[in-house]
Amino acid sequence: MLKIGLTGGIGSGKSTVSSMIKDLSIPVVDADIISREVISLYPKILDEIKLEFGEQFIDENGNLKRRELGNYIFDSEEKRKKLESIIIPYITQEIFRQIHVYEEKGEELCILDAPTLIENNLHKVMDKNILIWVDRETQIRRVILRDTMTKAEVEARLDSQIVLTTKKEMVDYVIDNTHSLLHTKDQLMSVLNDIRYRGKK
Repeated sequence: MLKIGLTGGIGSGKSTVSSMIKDLSIPVVDADIISREVISLYPKILDEIKLEFGEQFIDENGNLKRRELGNYIFDSEEKRKKLESIIIPYITQEIFRQIHVYEEKGEELCILDAPTLIENNLHKVMDKNILIWVDRETQIRRVILRDTMTKAEVEARLDSQIVLTTKKEMVDYVIDNTHSLLHTKDQLMSVLNDIRYRGKK
């Protein structure tokens, strides 16, 4: 089974492309969903977060206040790395458990949808990697409209990740998502066909 990494920055439209892939009946392992699942599966993660960052990031029902914690850590590389060191080992374990399930089922392809695919070096264990790309101004505009965040908040999140221009040099395929959805889908189909073709050689 070919393992394909799919990544892109916030506001790039990665989730839209991921939905297109699911519509093609290709299995997708979603790292964002897994990041939420592992917290409920492993309550000790919340204990570690509380110990490291304080009880103010846990609500009265014992749930993580994601946005508040995000605002708190994304202006500090040290805090960000500390949170990652707590949660990423659990996320990685679950990612590969799910990939293995699809491999056992005999799937031809499996897509790992992960916004920080490259930051966490997961791209190195994929067979091929795809980047969903838009320019920075488009990213900022889309996220402000979608999440009602300030420009400063969006830029802080963008600055916490490797810029998309740099990521272009670290992947096998780039899909430009600045135009119509039809244009994006045409690029996606071309990429998937090329991956399948090369995988059979």
